[in-house]
Amino acid sequence: MLRSAGCRALIPGRIFRTWSRGSERCRSREPSLQRGPERRSAAPGSGSGAGTLSAAGLVCLAFSFFSQDQTEERNPEDDIILLIKKAKLSVIMGKPEDADRFLHQALKLAQQTRNNQAIIYTYIQMANLAFLRGDLLNAEKLFKAAMSQMLGSGTRQDDNAVIEMSLKLCSIYASTEQHGFAVEGYKWCIETLEEKIQSQKDLPEESLSAHEKDNTRLLLGMSLDSCARYMISRKQLELAESLYEKALAISRQVQGETHPQTVVLMNDLATVLDMKGHHERAYDYVRRASDLARETSHPDEYVILNNLARVLMHKGRYSEAKLVYEEALKQAESKADQPVIERIREGLEELEAKTLKVQVLGEKSY
Repeated sequence: MLRSAGCRALIPGRIFRTWSRGSERCRSREPSLQRGPERRSAAPGSGSGAGTLSAAGLVCLAFSFFSQDQTEERNPEDDIILLIKKAKLSVIMGKPEDADRFLHQALKLAQQTRNNQAIIYTYIQMANLAFLRGDLLNAEKLFKAAMSQMLGSGTRQDDNAVIEMSLKLCSIYASTEQHGFAVEGYKWCIETLEEKIQSQKDLPEESLSAHEKDNTRLLLGMSLDSCARYMISRKQLELAESLYEKALAISRQVQGETHPQTVVLMNDLATVLDMKGHHERAYDYVRRASDLARETSHPDEYVILNNLARVLMHKGRYSEAKLVYEEALKQAESKADQPVIERIREGLEELEAKTLKVQVLGEKSY
């Protein structure tokens, strides 16, 4: 087709979130464009080649901008590199309009010099910027343009970079209520990756490294995760449960039990089970997730605690639920996460009403 931080438990999660290892192929498409002192780390929702600079990299990059001899002649590729770096710096500084302007300049220069690799990479940067700004219509057009350029240059349809962008298109269709496109897109991404993983299974290390195989498996996990959250929004809980179980298995196998993404997926699976009324199974998963979150100082511990409190409430364990809600609220307030704070307070209000009902009617609680 032309498809870390945690899901917010019962709070609608982000439409798209990257796992710790995404498609390496998207990043490897810019060898000649990856010069200079830049260091990149994955950013939520960045995907195909987008990135941020470390503090050290930012300082070095700033010096590289202004210490260059302005009289020194640069070839067009150098100018494209500089414009893209300026765009990335603008994003870090909270100036997306400037970033967009620099990227358009880079694209124009790449097109003038017929530098196909630079055209593709710049389209990807522009698409990611539009995606992160919520300009989904423009992001869709740009992702399709980048994919068209890649496929026209001989890139295979099952290349991880193509699938990762296809996955982002799925999330755009999901956000814009284009249900048919979203479902078909998710189906294509998942089935294509499953076939690819099967075909890579017996390849020797010299042909394909274990790291590259893991990247493809993690991209499948990300696809399952994204599709599961969409299925929750469509109230297709049986399918969401199955997708989350598969995503959790992949994360456990590749990244380990204590990895932040694994913890998040335990919590998400608990959410689905709780919505289905399977409170005991939900409790087992969310209890494990909350224990690991505490042990590993997970950044979304308070989100998981909120989910744990809700499951405890549904199990009738009101006194325990109140204590967990209060701890979750304390952590959420310390991080000034207003949407989660509001949800926790709503949970506390619901808990108070249930507790009062017990007191009035004499219903059983724990």
